[in-house]
Amino acid sequence: MTSISKSGFDLTPPNEANHAAMVAKLDPKTVEITQRAGTEPAFCGTLLDNKKPGMYTCVVCGLPLFSSEHKYTSDSGWPSFFQPYDVDHVARVDDRSHGMSRTEIECARCGSHLGHVFADGPAPTGERHCLNSASLVFHEQGSDVPVTMKPGPTEVAYFAGGCFWGIEHYFGKGPGVIDAESGYMQGKEGDTSYEEVCSGTSGHAETVKVLFDPMQISYRELVDAFFRMHNPTEVDRQGPDIGTQYRSGIWFTSPEQEKIARQAIRELGKSGKYTLPIATNIEAAHTFHPAEAYHQDYVARTGRACHTLNPWPNEQLPGSPH
Repeated sequence: MTSISKSGFDLTPPNEANHAAMVAKLDPKTVEITQRAGTEPAFCGTLLDNKKPGMYTCVVCGLPLFSSEHKYTSDSGWPSFFQPYDVDHVARVDDRSHGMSRTEIECARCGSHLGHVFADGPAPTGERHCLNSASLVFHEQGSDVPVTMKPGPTEVAYFAGGCFWGIEHYFGKGPGVIDAESGYMQGKEGDTSYEEVCSGTSGHAETVKVLFDPMQISYRELVDAFFRMHNPTEVDRQGPDIGTQYRSGIWFTSPEQEKIARQAIRELGKSGKYTLPIATNIEAAHTFHPAEAYHQDYVARTGRACHTLNPWPNEQLPGSPH
């Protein structure tokens, strides 16, 4: 199955023949560094002092790895970044060579050696990704870029169905779902917090943002899964959770999404599955406010379960209802 990063890039490793063809185009020094974990001499890399805005990609497969926005002068002698362009694009490997323990970083798609990461960088990450210039290709902002630097097609959908813990957990299990994130939507403008949302004064609903690959799963399939997860006839509640923040809602991002959502509700209403009318709100999406870190991946981290039902086959809900 294809692996897609959160920024929409295909991370499927090249097959042996394609990888060999990519490596064959490199000069001997670059092969030594990227394929045999070599290191270029300090203060000799061509990208060390580069301050132009743009993107740094893998010299072998072209995957975007680091952005100029995160580059800084570390005085280490190698190009340094405090975070990757996308954390999914940079793999970490335990390196115990040279009689020490270090964290090696590699291209997550083709496995090429990039350098190492150290815990002595600036805020906000406190990390220093120390790179070999030879492992990278720089593409200046505004220049033409190869197809390998362009993400595949992705779409975003928003669903509210009671407590977001379970909704997030099960959408994250969906085939073709790249990422599911808990947050708050459809309330007052400006930032909010869990406490304010729970008070009922902000007007927000606990919502899950779903980033998905439409080539693997359709929006209609996500909508159908959503209705299998919760009881869409309950008003301003879901199971034991009561309040407007627990209302059922689909917040559409396009006329096509609205059309699909309304059609699904019409069909569900005629199905005879429920004796009460469908109470799901269908509204244009407002600003999404990500929930606090402790809400993200809550079910997976704690083993606790919401009342949310599993919409996918062969996936069991951990823990017991709260």
